[in-house]
Amino acid sequence: MKPVRSLTMNKILTYIKHHKFKAAVIFIVLLLYYLCLPKQLFKDPTATVITSANNELLGAMIAKDGQWRFPQNDTVPEKFKICILQFEDAHFYQHPGFNPVSIFKALKENLSSDGVKRGGSTITQQVIRLSRKGQSRTYFEKIKELILATRLEFRASKEKILSYYASNAPFGGNVVGLDAASWRYFNRDATQLSWAESATLAVLPNAPSLIYPGKNQERLLEKRNRLLEKLMQEEIIDTLTYQLSIAELLPQKPYELPQIAPHLLQKVATTHFGKRVQTSIRKPIQEQVNRIVYNHYNNLKQNEIYNAAVLVLDVKTRKVLAYVGNTPTDKAHEKDVDVIDKPRSTGSILKPFLYAAMLDAGDILPNTLVADVPTQFGSYNPENFNKQYDGAVPASRALSRSLNVPSVRMLQEFGLDRFHHYLKALQLKDLTYNANHYGLTLILGGAESNLWDLCKSYAALSSTLNHFNETSSEYYTNEFSEPTFLASETIDFGKKTSEKTLFDAASIYLTYESLKEVNRPEGNENWEFYDSSKQIAWKTGTSFGFRDAWAIGTTKDYVVGVWVGNADGEGRPGLVGVQTAAPILFDVFDILPNSDWFTKPFDEMQEVDICVQSGYRAGPNCDHRVQKFIQRSGLKTEPCPFHILVHLDRNEQFQVNSSCEDLNAMIHKSWFVLPPLMEYYYKAQNPFYKALPPFREDCLGENATVMEFIYPKENNTIFLPKDFDGQTNDLILKVAHSKPATLVFWYLDERYLGSTKDIHEFAMQPKQGKHVITIVDEFGNESKRWIQISE
Repeated sequence: MKPVRSLTMNKILTYIKHHKFKAAVIFIVLLLYYLCLPKQLFKDPTATVITSANNELLGAMIAKDGQWRFPQNDTVPEKFKICILQFEDAHFYQHPGFNPVSIFKALKENLSSDGVKRGGSTITQQVIRLSRKGQSRTYFEKIKELILATRLEFRASKEKILSYYASNAPFGGNVVGLDAASWRYFNRDATQLSWAESATLAVLPNAPSLIYPGKNQERLLEKRNRLLEKLMQEEIIDTLTYQLSIAELLPQKPYELPQIAPHLLQKVATTHFGKRVQTSIRKPIQEQVNRIVYNHYNNLKQNEIYNAAVLVLDVKTRKVLAYVGNTPTDKAHEKDVDVIDKPRSTGSILKPFLYAAMLDAGDILPNTLVADVPTQFGSYNPENFNKQYDGAVPASRALSRSLNVPSVRMLQEFGLDRFHHYLKALQLKDLTYNANHYGLTLILGGAESNLWDLCKSYAALSSTLNHFNETSSEYYTNEFSEPTFLASETIDFGKKTSEKTLFDAASIYLTYESLKEVNRPEGNENWEFYDSSKQIAWKTGTSFGFRDAWAIGTTKDYVVGVWVGNADGEGRPGLVGVQTAAPILFDVFDILPNSDWFTKPFDEMQEVDICVQSGYRAGPNCDHRVQKFIQRSGLKTEPCPFHILVHLDRNEQFQVNSSCEDLNAMIHKSWFVLPPLMEYYYKAQNPFYKALPPFREDCLGENATVMEFIYPKENNTIFLPKDFDGQTNDLILKVAHSKPATLVFWYLDERYLGSTKDIHEFAMQPKQGKHVITIVDEFGNESKRWIQISE
């Protein structure tokens, strides 16, 4: 007989072993229960969706599986929430994921009818069924759904479960989720749906393959109205709302989703495919810019110009407010190409950067006279757009009128490598070659850039000027940062510094002052001064062959950039910046709020005496001077070189000296004198220009006569064409003489040809080969030109 103590111990050990096993089983069951629900319920591909800064839909790109399925939205509109709960699961907030009463009723009805007549599933169970695609609807599967539903209730809140349902329920055809359904069927956001519309969408997932807009309308209407009646009975809506709701018509066919910024949608999809992205776009501005581009496109296509792009930036935040990558043309004309980031020839759009660089370096003052005369650098022969020359023109006017010859001469004087360095600092990514690759054509469109980078650069300059005036004369280290089209991104402008980033504030301000003086085009060819209430610094550009037309403008608050042309690079007559791009630019500025003009950066400027006629710092001989604020670097520019002190007789008709006139009888006068070639063209444009009087014949020791070739240029290769009769045309030689009445003698290879007086032009027909042309005036002054005549 065993002791009592031994029996007790055995029972205890058996009890422990038995409960350890039960605990292990319970642990395993709980672990399996915990792990039975996937971390990510829905893995279906979703559409790429972009919204505005105010979260308004701008466009969507269909999911990879061909379904209109928007990304998960955790917010469910109140009206739809009420409708879906009243229709599908009135006790949603009370049950643990399943409703025993509903299950019992459904089971009883299905068994008695020998088929599935009633579901009995809660919304939580339906979420599980939606996530387990393709599963057969068996009782065993129902048990799985029930278990998973309770697990989901532990993991997620009721609101989250509702959002799962709303985002993944089928709504007929290839429409999945409330957001997509709302736009496809009612062309509006789900938060804006009426009670009738919300009720319609609430009943659709119940049988989306049998009932949806355009199919079985009677059954759909019956189900919708029954739900609306229930809402009235539950006193959720009043009788009047019910009557108005049942009077609403059902949608007949799906709407196209909005495509307000299709090219931005493409851009977003490259990095955020299948995501919902809130952009910085202002929808009202975007829609108005779309209409502007559409209206101009209808006119431009009459001249076979099919493409255009517009970018609008906020200077202070550096965010994109409007993004129009192309016109609404057709596929044959590349409507899907986003031109904003494509490299195109810059035309004259880089000229303001050269002007600002020369101001910043102290090489010129705003109105310094620069030469505008026939010019040749090797085989390169730049010409102004109008084929005319002013002789001499203020640098600011050369910029505002976009004169080519002064710009090329300024670039040559400033230095090609030096300017190339400035452009690289602007981070123009399409500027991929060294300076010598582009040559002097760099300033006239020899390089390529894109609308994004150019607008970014103008915005950086405007922001530099704004920050300087807002921060007690300081700059930021990261002023030339990339703009953003994402609402969530903020631009880091870096740290404050006393050192300029690239251009000083005064040079930028003076550049904008010049660009502000450009005339505004009205209509096709008419010009009038732009309304001063909208002060805009703007610049146009036209590439060689009329392939690209540009217009970029900036105010204190906004930068607007416009490109017009053909995406395939075909040039068209009339494709000129001022005629095609500028009108779009000003139409866009007209829809933007007015901006104050930039504040003058006095801390980077100094007031000095400026010679009125030459624009240089006033020298001792400048008698007409005015005080102007210039950039501090401009203090090192030379005094006016064009004013000299001359000695005249009593009548001021002749120059005299001590050999022919008593000192007391002389009149000493300041005189504005240009070099002969500049003078030749300048006096034609400036009738008040007075040439320097000649010396009186009885004066000795003075021989200040000068002459210069106008044509041909130095070491020029010339082709003489034939006319319709087969006769070779003459070569017309031209010379500018400081004293036009002087007799000039012409020689070809030391062979005398003849003489001219007053108008120094001579026609000749040299033979093929190399020649030297020599001119000698009656005072013995001589000049030569070497040329080559080709076949």
